[in-house]
Order: sequence, then structure tokens, then C-alpha cells
Amino acid sequence: MDSGSGANPNSINEGSSSATAPVPMDSQQGGAGELSSSPAHPPSRYESQKRRDWNTFLQYLKNHKPPLTLSRCSGAHVIEFLKYLDQFGKTKVHVTACPYFGHANPPDPCSCPLKQAWGSLDALIGRLRAAYEENGGRPESNPFGTRAVRIYLREVRGGQAKARGIPYEKKKRKRPTTTAVSAASGTQPPGGAAGDDSCGGTTANVGTVTAAATTNSV
Repeated sequence: MDSGSGANPNSINEGSSSATAPVPMDSQQGGAGELSSSPAHPPSRYESQKRRDWNTFLQYLKNHKPPLTLSRCSGAHVIEFLKYLDQFGKTKVHVTACPYFGHANPPDPCSCPLKQAWGSLDALIGRLRAAYEENGGRPESNPFGTRAVRIYLREVRGGQAKARGIPYEKKKRKRPTTTAVSAASGTQPPGGAAGDDSCGGTTANVGTVTAAATTNSV
């Protein structure tokens, strides 16, 4: 059955930092000829979460039956990992037989399973994909960027939209409108910054659509 018993998958959705997180290299004291007056900056929330996610995935591979090495990890193993995380999900995903299937705000509770959020899984894959390459992996062999993983996330997204009655619409970034400058007055609008806020990928607490993973030997 599922492996990963020693991992702490809850750390993927939790914001608390891991006590075992390594100290970033840039926080070390400089050499004898360097000034050490500037204080060490702690890692950002994103970097801390990425490190926790990466350590959790490595622990999952270690506890896999049989154990897996990172070099042998494929997109199929990544999908197994995502399904394994469903047991720690907090989002109700209605089954087709449920009377509240497709209802965004059901009036009463039901016995449908709780699963991982599509938005959380999507953001998790983005962090793990970056961590893989930061830890020496080659982009062409990155298991988190495979077509199979993209298809799986797309299916999860579509299934959740139907089950929960909440369509996931892709946010379109507004293009900055160029201010017309009068030909008579050669002045430009003050502060030439016309960019708009870049919305970071927030991990919505939605759910996945498939059952828990079964661990297969490689």
C-alpha cells in the first residue's frame, strides 16, 4: 500500500518552518577580508516552504516500497505522491452519487471524502519542479515537469470544478494601458511605471478527484 509513513505531508500545507531546515549558505559569516556588518536575511516564506516540500518528497522516496532514488523517479511516481497526499486533504469533493454533487454551497454535511486542493497541488508541483533543478537535476529529466503530471493536474482541476460547482477560470493579467500623450504638450504622465500587480500562485484549499495512491514497484 502507500509508503511515506515517515514523511510529514502536512508540512506541505502548513506555514510553520521545519526545525531541521539547513541554514542558508548566505547566512554564514564572511571571510577575514569581508565586512560582516550586514545581518543575515532569513529565507523567504516561499523558500522555506519549498525546502520543506523537497525534504518531504525525498522522505517519501526513501519510505517507498521498494525504496526509490531520485534518479529513477518518473512522472508516474510524482502522481503517486500527489495521490498519497489526498489522505491529508481538507477539502470536500463530492462523488457523483452525492445529492450535492455540483453544488458550491451544500446545505447539509455529507460523507464525501476530503482531498487535497487542486490549487495546493499545482503550487506544490511548481515548488518541487524548481527545487529539483536547484538541487542539481537537469531540466530535461525533471519528473515534475512531465506531460503526465500536467495532464493529471488538468484532470484534477476539471473534476473538482464539476464536483464542487466551482469553475476554475484562468486569471487574465491586465495589460498596461498606454496613456495618449498630447502632441501639443510634450509631457509624459508622471511616474512611468505602468505594470500591474503580479498575482502569485496562492494555494487554494480545493480537492483532487482520484483515490489514494497504490505504490507500485519500479
